[in-house]
Amino acid sequence: MYTPANLRMPNSAQALDFIEQHGFAALVSADLTATHLPLLLARDEDEQGVLYGHVAKANPQAVQAAGQTVLAVFSGPHAYISPTWYAAGPAVPTWNYAAVHVYGRLELLDSHATLELVQGLTEVYEPGLNANHALLAPDYVARLNQAIVGFKLVIERIEGKEKLGQTRTQADQLGVYHALADSAHLGDQALAAYMRQRRLGTGEDA
Repeated sequence: MYTPANLRMPNSAQALDFIEQHGFAALVSADLTATHLPLLLARDEDEQGVLYGHVAKANPQAVQAAGQTVLAVFSGPHAYISPTWYAAGPAVPTWNYAAVHVYGRLELLDSHATLELVQGLTEVYEPGLNANHALLAPDYVARLNQAIVGFKLVIERIEGKEKLGQTRTQADQLGVYHALADSAHLGDQALAAYMRQRRLGTGEDA
């Protein structure tokens, strides 16, 4: 990912925080096969962290990519930026966004570890659901577990980028931030909320 120094996330911890907040990724293997899926981060495992996920057994990607380096792309809020929002011209339209790229070796999991990761994913997104045996009866879950392939991705390299207009003047940043925050589009509002959370591109610290 092309990342100028002034748009780079400051450290890997920030990139891992991003993954925990935006855990849906595109998993891309060397043959350019891609699968869109949620990934569970275990940030304290190995040297830089480990990602866990699963695909349908009918999807050959995980088995074919086992032992290889793959890329996981995590995307955060993003939006079109109009040049009319800047304080002065000339200016052109652009697109602002945040993203993290993770490179690592993919390893397959056995059925027990796969079940644990599926339960872990469920607990992250809906705490307590695993205990609802009316919906997730153990025998039903066990049958479904036979239809998936679990894997882990041992992180070897991680890159984070935040293109939020933080290099522009304070007046330009204020114009963009308020236009996004006041927009009727949910994507624009989400990007404004992310900028506010990160204190980047809002004009406050320019």
